[in-house]
Amino acid sequence: MTTEFTATLAQAGYPAAFQSITLAHYLFISGAMFSLGLIGFLTRRNLIIMFLCTELMFQAAGLALVAFSRFHMNMTGQSFVIFIVTVAAAEAAMALALVVLLFRRRESLDAEEWSELKG
Repeated sequence: MTTEFTATLAQAGYPAAFQSITLAHYLFISGAMFSLGLIGFLTRRNLIIMFLCTELMFQAAGLALVAFSRFHMNMTGQSFVIFIVTVAAAEAAMALALVVLLFRRRESLDAEEWSELKG
């Protein structure tokens, strides 16, 4: 079975098949988004930027799941994306609360300030 036949077979139903964009294109974009998010998270010290980079990594994982789900004509990946979005929303709410608390106490958004907030 050739790769061309496999790709055609996997996309042979409704909704319409990928046109000229293949699964590899979506996975490349997803990997690039995840890499940018990871690099941003590890190199920045501002908490808001760190949380935005975490959100970018969540969205990259969601994009990969949707691309695989569409390629294999299985809706399981798209169901998992709903959970990813839910976790991302909860993480954003907690992050905003913690950032506001830290800014009120230290008037700084530097990640090093977290070490001084021990019990």
